[in-house]
Amino acid sequence: MSLRRRAGVLVPLFSFPSSSSWGIGDIGDVKSMAAWLEGAGQRVLQLLPLNEMADDEQSPYSALSAMAIDPIYISIGAVPDFAAIGGAAWLGADLERLEAARRATSVDYPAVRRLKIGALTAAFARFHDEEWARGTPRSAALAEFVRDQSWWLDDYALYRAIHVREGRRPWPEWPDALRRRDPSVLARVRDELSRQVLFFQYLQWLADRQWREARAAARARGVALFGDLPFMVNGDSADVWARQRQFRFDVSVGAPPDAFSASGQDWGVPVCRWDVMAEDGFAWLRARARRSADLFDGYRVDHLVGFYRTYARPRDGSLPFFTPASEPDQIWLGETVLRLLAEPGVEIIAEDLGTVPDFVRASLLRMGVPGFRVLRWEREWDARGQPFRDPREYPEQSVAASGTHDTESMAVWWDQASAKERRQLSDLPSVARLSSSAGPLAAPYGPDVRDRLLEALFASGSALLLTVIQDVFGWRDRINEPATIDDRNWTFRLPWPCDRLDEAPTARERQARLREWSERYDRNSR
Repeated sequence: MSLRRRAGVLVPLFSFPSSSSWGIGDIGDVKSMAAWLEGAGQRVLQLLPLNEMADDEQSPYSALSAMAIDPIYISIGAVPDFAAIGGAAWLGADLERLEAARRATSVDYPAVRRLKIGALTAAFARFHDEEWARGTPRSAALAEFVRDQSWWLDDYALYRAIHVREGRRPWPEWPDALRRRDPSVLARVRDELSRQVLFFQYLQWLADRQWREARAAARARGVALFGDLPFMVNGDSADVWARQRQFRFDVSVGAPPDAFSASGQDWGVPVCRWDVMAEDGFAWLRARARRSADLFDGYRVDHLVGFYRTYARPRDGSLPFFTPASEPDQIWLGETVLRLLAEPGVEIIAEDLGTVPDFVRASLLRMGVPGFRVLRWEREWDARGQPFRDPREYPEQSVAASGTHDTESMAVWWDQASAKERRQLSDLPSVARLSSSAGPLAAPYGPDVRDRLLEALFASGSALLLTVIQDVFGWRDRINEPATIDDRNWTFRLPWPCDRLDEAPTARERQARLREWSERYDRNSR
């Protein structure tokens, strides 16, 4: 049976603020972006993780929780309690800082977080006194949410309340009884910090209500929301604190040398003890899959190879190793994890890029899970001259892609490519057939090169196509540069508010072209 042919766009939520949001794309802005995508014939909005980050973090892959939505994405203007205390006028002198955050060309995380948490704290104080203390219908709605989501919310909200009380010190530095999760001490602290615990539950309730409304609006337009399941969370996280026995702290997760880093990468997060996780049926991963299915129509499994074999880097400087060690154990683990991630019934796709053994892609094929086919990397690497694979020959069960959030844009890659690589791409049948009127592809990168490469991807055999927003427009900005710590990472913003894309001639032209290609290559299926 043929798979549905669809196209979508990868654009992080933080990258598409509207004219009314607070300097960062927020949950309410999903509606405007979905409207533009519908007009472009795109059926998938691929987002990056929305998990809550620490105050000094801006990477969505470095989270305090595998379950909680970062409050930085809450649409403040849609919070009834904030409206009740005066709305933006409540900001007073901070109103100028809000306008500065809105005018900025990139996301100013410290400013945005300070403004939003300040506003949400004031909104909660009003909710606590006027709703919670009086037992109103809204307080009952929050209580119902707390009951329904207790399977992850209880540990998370208590962890966050303690974390704040302890001056945001990581949990390994907490008093011994808290670090060890002594039941009697936790019960006492939960009571002592009941109002703070409620605050964090309130924030997740707001985010949940707004998210469900945004998801319904996207679905009404035929746009599926795809999430991203990070391979791991921070060691200082609610999840690791609650499941300490299931992690190794003497080693950290990383990646072996690859195209992103000649020396490999060290992500600094603890390594899963897969044998211990297996004892409870991988309950944590099942919970993460359940949570992802609650929020998204589908999701991308980040760093898939890590679920087959994790690259562990000892903190004492000794040699890295893979766990599990043997190929049969790696295959068993990876396929076990994929089965449980698929249990909730949502669509999953797998990021199988980087240094990945051949057996992983063979395993994905057996499991029926699409892996990625990134144009610049899809080559016959063992053949003479390492020619590119023609996109028309990509397997149907795959995701064609112009790049990822970690790559340089197609424009930058093209300008850095050798003449031989450009010629090889020009000669591919999928590209050559588009070149009759304009001649061979040539540097520098421009609209003609951009559109012929994009159209070749639309014509590919892959059932799903995901283009990175920068590549849709031919921009040279990037979202992230792996193995670097840079204030520019994760701060990219569209040059126009997402609710005014129809006023931008360039955005209208790109929308029309995407729709044309989607219709021509039958990628407009709902």
